[in-house]
Amino acid sequence: MNAGDTHETVLVDDLTRTQIVQYAGASGDYNPLHSDEPFVTEIAGYPTVFAHGMLTMGMAGRALAEWLGDDALRSFGVRFTKQVWPGDTLTARFVVDAVEDGSAQISVSVTNGAGDEVLAGSATAAA
Repeated sequence: MNAGDTHETVLVDDLTRTQIVQYAGASGDYNPLHSDEPFVTEIAGYPTVFAHGMLTMGMAGRALAEWLGDDALRSFGVRFTKQVWPGDTLTARFVVDAVEDGSAQISVSVTNGAGDEVLAGSATAAA
């Protein structure tokens, strides 16, 4: 692994409402913002339901671990920058910023099909 190494991968093509509901069931997060269309549109004022931020983080984390190898990932943190909507295609981009003392610092970004960043973060991995 070297500074400047980059990996890009599609996390999901056309995120479905079913996938969002499946995540709610797996995580136990039944916030109506993610599944109740009348609540979201009439009360919360959003155009439709949207995905859990942790769903996006989980998909990114899985792809990061697959790229690095099973035992290399040491830390991973993100912030959610925009909502992820049903129908979105999400692409992750990982860039090795620096490698020193056996550790790699990695920038993490996930964008939607419009090119908007929906998640930004960083990771540390064994180099």
